[in-house]
Amino acid sequence: MADKLRTTQQLEALQNKYVGTGHADTTRFEWTSNIQRDSLASYVGHPPLLSYMTLALGEGTREEMRVKLIEKMVRPVGPPPETRDQE
Repeated sequence: MADKLRTTQQLEALQNKYVGTGHADTTRFEWTSNIQRDSLASYVGHPPLLSYMTLALGEGTREEMRVKLIEKMVRPVGPPPETRDQE
């Protein structure tokens, strides 16, 4: 029983420390938004990957691709929250 309590406490501590890990009340929209934003931030933060994506997608310069990815991080992703409950 003590192991289960300790595991639960560790999970709660991680969820409080790292926003992207979610919690019991995390909605599907929030979860997918966090995943997409984390992925986009990783693409922007790794110049070789950014260069590869720019070349593969034929998007002009690496800086243009970087700006497009950053703009995607700012905009909300997925369905608007008011339609989310209708699924």
